Amino acid sequence: MTSPLGTLGAPARSASSPYGYGAGLLLLRLAIGLTMAVHGAQKLFGWFGGGGLEGTGQFFTASGYPSGKAMAVVAGLSETLGGLGLAVGLLTPLAGAAIVGTMINALAVKWGGGFFSPKGVEYELLLTAVAASITLAGPGPYALDRFVPGLRTHKLTYGVAALVLAILAAGVILLIRK
Repeated sequence: MTSPLGTLGAPARSASSPYGYGAGLLLLRLAIGLTMAVHGAQKLFGWFGGGGLEGTGQFFTASGYPSGKAMAVVAGLSETLGGLGLAVGLLTPLAGAAIVGTMINALAVKWGGGFFSPKGVEYELLLTAVAASITLAGPGPYALDRFVPGLRTHKLTYGVAALVLAILAAGVILLIRK
């Protein structure tokens, strides 16, 4: 016998549309994923008005990171591959973690400029929260993860483990920053 609240007090699944849930997660994944992939392409290739590896590397060096060009490659790959992974729902916990780790560093660089744009952290904080939310919630039914053994059904532990990895990796990078 199922209560109206479902299992462990959560609303029963039959009360909501699985199509709406899946479509909503797909839209969210596409928005955050493609936005981050474009940011990564700016860093890696200079596309869309970006600085490319040279300009982004100079920015990283000026922001206190050692080997600015190497950090530009790491950030660019994390954003591009993480963003594309989120967009298509492939290896979603790791894709989300790549975005979260990069955005933690972006928050650290911009911290102190207030909350609101142009110098504030509102945009970076929003990107971090959305990526972390998708990492925890999973990609939904319209994702390539459904074809990957072990990821067909998302488990909260995958998302938590991925976020712990992101936080630890971001922390290590921040420790080497001057």
